[in-house]
Amino acid sequence: MDSLIRTVRHFIRLSDEEEKVVAGLFTEVFLRPGEYFLEEGKICRSVAFVERGLVRYFMTQDGNEKTIYFSSEGEFVCNYSSYLPGKPSEVSIQAVEETVLYVISKDNLQRLYTDISMGERFGRLAIEQVFVSSIEQLRSLYTDTPTERYQQFLELYPGLVQRIPQYFIASYVGIKPQSLSRIRKRIAGGG
Repeated sequence: MDSLIRTVRHFIRLSDEEEKVVAGLFTEVFLRPGEYFLEEGKICRSVAFVERGLVRYFMTQDGNEKTIYFSSEGEFVCNYSSYLPGKPSEVSIQAVEETVLYVISKDNLQRLYTDISMGERFGRLAIEQVFVSSIEQLRSLYTDTPTERYQQFLELYPGLVQRIPQYFIASYVGIKPQSLSRIRKRIAGGG
């Protein structure tokens, strides 16, 4: 829970009493590799903080999984396009490795906003980060080459390349695993 509290404190000031309130609003959840935080077609009813581990966001299109995002330690996990309007998710969020999440329900998040003096500010700043990241990813999908997207992946997720199966990375970049192998060799060879 310490890293969650540090992350909240990165956005806002918390008194010792408020820290206890925040800790009491979250529940610890363990996911094994392949288990879901959210499955496509279900409504996202909570937000999670990744204490330890790694999850991927993906969509299924024409029977193929398209990885669209990864979240690891210190990041919040949610499908806001399902969570905010309360509609079924078009995205699944799945553990890539053993993952420990601190999960807060929608009701408890509303309590955080009202019971913590700067709670609403925390919510706004956290969602702004998610929004900027989503817009940048969408821009990249339409304007960047697969090589550029792979290089951005390496910059965005340093240290994760060893933790993520190559076929998930290839899906994220938008290519087949064989093409990713060629890009990796070209980059390693300096050209």
